[in-house]
Amino acid sequence: MRTAAYTEIILDELKTTLQSVNDEQVEHLVNAILNADKVLVAGGGRSGFMGKSFVMRMMHLGLDPYVVGETVTPNLLPEDLFIVGSGSGETKSLAAMTEKAKDIGATVAAVTTNPESTIGKIADITIEIPAQAKADSSSGKSIQPMGSLFEQSLLVLFDSVILRIMERKDMQSSKMYGRHANLE
Repeated sequence: MRTAAYTEIILDELKTTLQSVNDEQVEHLVNAILNADKVLVAGGGRSGFMGKSFVMRMMHLGLDPYVVGETVTPNLLPEDLFIVGSGSGETKSLAAMTEKAKDIGATVAAVTTNPESTIGKIADITIEIPAQAKADSSSGKSIQPMGSLFEQSLLVLFDSVILRIMERKDMQSSKMYGRHANLE
């Protein structure tokens, strides 16, 4: 099969998957982001990379976001929001962080393929992305390897959340450039 044909299939998978996401739950996430003092985001592997890109865009919006595990990330407080992206919802290190965030009293949001997972059950806001997790590559939900469909969907969902926040804050992309890195 040619690359263009694979691209078409991937785009179809993304469209089908993201159309199944519960918009009401996403709106809860948007509200939680706008009401939080700080937003801390965690994820492992490629999901973590998607989280980092989300943190960057939130910073461009003038919010106060951080990536968990970076040296400049402050402590989580009850007024904050902890967002975790985990396909399986069972990654041990992320589950431990989620429990700790809940114990601190912060609002917890999970984006996962498995809302009945450990992380999904702990979260105050759970958004299900109905894609295969990397351990479930035989599900037939995607032609892509491992958790690629989840990870791509996570990025697109996060970018959609950014657009919704921009809409709510009446912010244009041109204003965000003022916060873009300038030591490149």
